[in-house]
Order: sequence, then structure tokens, then C-alpha cells
Amino acid sequence: MEEKREITRVDYNVPGVIVIIEEEVKIPVKVANVSPLGMGVLVKKDAPELLNKDIIIVADCMVMYANVNRVAEFDDEYNIVGIKGKSFDDGTLGYLFEHIG
Repeated sequence: MEEKREITRVDYNVPGVIVIIEEEVKIPVKVANVSPLGMGVLVKKDAPELLNKDIIIVADCMVMYANVNRVAEFDDEYNIVGIKGKSFDDGTLGYLFEHIG
């Protein structure tokens, strides 16, 4: 896959959870790498379609509001998903705090 990132990511191997905001679906993931503006995340191949969806991802001690901007095959079990961080707005922060727990 051709590299399109502007800021280099660093390895950050932790479990996480993606929430598709529109559908309120939770998907367990494995975070592979992170930068200040995005993440590379491993998602099981049978996960719901994520491309162009707005999500919230929680990974270890990080929470990011983001948009999924690419999905590519990683191996037989996982796809790698590229996400680009977005600024939190009042609606997204409200959603996040209403659904914690």
C-alpha cells in the first residue's frame, strides 16, 4: 500500500474498541500504530463496513473522534483500517458522555 500519511506513526500495540456513531455498534480492534492525527487499526474481516464512517475509538488511555479513510487487507484474519482524527464537537462529546459505562 502506498504511504499517504503526512506525520510518521509509531508502533502502539494495544487492544481497543471502535464505536460507529450512527449505528451505535461496538467493534473490538487491535491498534497497530498511532500519530497525533490518526491510527492504524486491525479489524477482523467479518466486522461491519467502516470506510467513510465517523467513529470514536478508545485504545488504552486514548480516546479519538475520527473518520475511517482507508481499509486494506492485512492478512487472512484482519484488515488494516486507517483513521484520521477529527476535532470533537458538542454533539460528539455529548454522545460520548451519555454512553460511558
